[in-house]
Amino acid sequence: MIVEPLEVGGEAALPGPLLTELTELYASNREFQQLSGDFPDPDDIRPEQVAASLAEELAHPDAEVLLARSAGHVIGISVTRAHHPTDPDDPDPWIGLLMVHARDHRVGFGRELAEIIEKRFRALGRRGIRLAVLENNTNALSFWSALGYEEIDRRPDQRLGRDCVVMRKDL
Repeated sequence: MIVEPLEVGGEAALPGPLLTELTELYASNREFQQLSGDFPDPDDIRPEQVAASLAEELAHPDAEVLLARSAGHVIGISVTRAHHPTDPDDPDPWIGLLMVHARDHRVGFGRELAEIIEKRFRALGRRGIRLAVLENNTNALSFWSALGYEEIDRRPDQRLGRDCVVMRKDL
């Protein structure tokens, strides 16, 4: 697996073939999309919606979007923030999204991508990392728990007020 930062083209536009692959990645995770409500219709996720979502993430100066590729295809994506967007006392970076194409679930790509993210922040001297999992996303809660993340709080997310479990892992 190769992991690299997302590079946007001129005028912050994603190249068409990449946007097509990213749209397929998001659409392949229908169950998550249905739980999250991030897109109006989880059965009809459109390239312009994915582009807008990524542009919103990339508008934050401390955000990083990483693409994971295998055999020349996008198999995963992660969005991280170096700092909590509204809590200056929170010392940890955050994983805002980690998604692997549904066809590649359960083969270790998600674990590998999470480990790469952790390693990147560890190299920067960060001591822990946090994330918020939708309370109703039992698969994600199991995944992150298996990677050593522990529940530290429960609160609604900032964007849509969804019930979340905040998890943290020491680095």
